[in-house]
Amino acid sequence: MQPDTLRLRLSALVGLTAIWLGATGAHGKLHDAMLAAGTLENWKTGVSYHLPHAILLASLALAGAMGGKRGTWAWNFLFIGVLLFSGSLYLHAVTQTKWLVYVTPFGGVCMMLGWLLLLVARWRRA
Repeated sequence: MQPDTLRLRLSALVGLTAIWLGATGAHGKLHDAMLAAGTLENWKTGVSYHLPHAILLASLALAGAMGGKRGTWAWNFLFIGVLLFSGSLYLHAVTQTKWLVYVTPFGGVCMMLGWLLLLVARWRRA
């Protein structure tokens, strides 16, 4: 089974942005602004979920079709979950836009669905 190249590249982008956003939030003007606004913890929470899920996304992409349709759907839900969960936390931390906190749980549900699909996926050898 071949790795899914598109999903692997998207996973690498998710990982790259996790490191970049983690470093950006840990130093400099953005860090100081979030600290002053009291939103730095939101940023840290976003990063703490973002990076491990990037690693999982890359692993699933490397597995290719070995997980069948459920494995593919797991990747999809995990990807959307990272965008909604971590993305909404990052945006809220920077903008303090209140309605973004209502998006975060949808991302969490998507991540949980991804993990559930991994639980019930039928894995086969390459």
